[in-house]
Amino acid sequence: MHSHDTARPTGPLAGLIVLEMGTLIAGPFCGQILGDFGATVIKIEDPGKGDPMRQWGRSLPKGHSPWWPVIGRNKQSVTLNLRSPRGQALARRLIAGADVLVENFRPGALEKWGLGYDVLSLDNPGLVMARVSGFGQTGPYAQRAGYALIGEAMGGLRHVTGEPDRPPARAGISIGDSLAGLHAALGIMMALHGRHSTGRGQVVDAAIYESVLSVMENLITEYGLTGYVRERSGAVLPGIAPSNAYPTRDGAMVVIGANQDTLFARLCEAMARPDLAADARFVGHAARGLNQTVLDQEIAAWTSTLSADQVLALMETHGVAAGRVFRAPDMLEDPQFIARQSIVETPHPVFGSVRMQNVFPRLSETPGEVRWPGPALGEHTETVLAARLGLAPQALSELRADGII
Repeated sequence: MHSHDTARPTGPLAGLIVLEMGTLIAGPFCGQILGDFGATVIKIEDPGKGDPMRQWGRSLPKGHSPWWPVIGRNKQSVTLNLRSPRGQALARRLIAGADVLVENFRPGALEKWGLGYDVLSLDNPGLVMARVSGFGQTGPYAQRAGYALIGEAMGGLRHVTGEPDRPPARAGISIGDSLAGLHAALGIMMALHGRHSTGRGQVVDAAIYESVLSVMENLITEYGLTGYVRERSGAVLPGIAPSNAYPTRDGAMVVIGANQDTLFARLCEAMARPDLAADARFVGHAARGLNQTVLDQEIAAWTSTLSADQVLALMETHGVAAGRVFRAPDMLEDPQFIARQSIVETPHPVFGSVRMQNVFPRLSETPGEVRWPGPALGEHTETVLAARLGLAPQALSELRADGII
C-alpha cells in the first residue's frame, strides 16, 4: 500500500482534523466530502473487521470491494476497539485534539462508551460533533434502527418514485444516506464558522428522514394549501411538459426539456412542426401540462425517426436542453466528462488503478482532489497513535497484542 500518512493535504480544509467513527454510507460519505477538500480524516475502525463497505459490492474483483476505494478515499485508517475501556480512553485522547467528530452509531451508543458530547466537550470545547442517524437524536423514534430505505420512505421520496400503477420504487443508489452525509457536512461547515465567533463547538444532528424531507420541494406546502397529495408519475412531472425521455431510431433514449414557451417554440422549429407551436392544446405552460401525454406522443414519434446523435445535434442547433441517458461506459467516453476530468484515475495497490468520480463542487482557488483510494484496514494505526498521542513502539505492540488496536 502507498504511504498515505505523509501526504500533505491541500484544499480549503487543509489543517482540519476530523475523526470518523461511522460505517456504511451516511457517516462515511460526510467524511469523504471533508477529506476531498483537504481535511485530515482519521477513520476509526473495528480491529480485524473494519467498515462493512470493505466487503460490499455486487462483485468483488480480486476479492476486494469496488465500493471501498471511493467511500474510503483520502482517509487514514486506525483500528481501535471502542467497546474496550482502554480503546475508549485512546479515542477520547484522539478526539481531544480534533476539530470534528463524525459518527453514525445508533443514538446513545457513544454515551454508553463514555464518549458523549457532554464528556468530550470538557476536554475539547471547540469540538464539532456530527451525529448521523435514521431519526435524529431526539423524538420517540430516535432509538429505532434507521437505514436509507426507511428515511426515503418516511421522508416522502419513495411514494413519489416509480410508475403510478406499480408499488413505490427506489433510486438505484442509497440516496437517503448520501443526502444525510451531505447535510452533515454542510452542518459541520456552519458550526465551524460559528466557532470563529463563539470559540465553542456544537452538535450537528442529521437525520436521514429529515435530509430526504428537505429536498421534497413543495410537497408539504401544496398539501397544506390545497389538499393535493403528490403521487407517482413515472418519468414525468405532472403539468411540466415537454420534459421526458424519448426513444430514438438506434435504440437510445434522449431526454428533452422544453417546458418554457420560448424553448417549446424552438423545439417545434427543430421538429419542423410549426403547427404544434400554434396548436391551442400546447400554447402556454398550463395547456401543455394538461395535454402532456399527447404532446409526448408527438415528440416520441418524431425522435423515433432519427438517431440519438441527430436528435442531439438538432437540439443543440436550436438551443433546446437535451442529453443522452448515460451509463458508466458513456461517461468514460464523453468529451464533456473528459474535458473537465469529471472522472479521475488513481493508483491502487490491488487493482493497479481505479477510476471514480472526481471531487465536486469545483473551487477556483483551493480545489479538492482525490489523493488516494480507500486505505488498507489499520494502515495508519501506529503512525497516527505515535504522532498524535506519543505512544512508543512497545506500548503499541502491547495494545495490538491485547486486541485494542
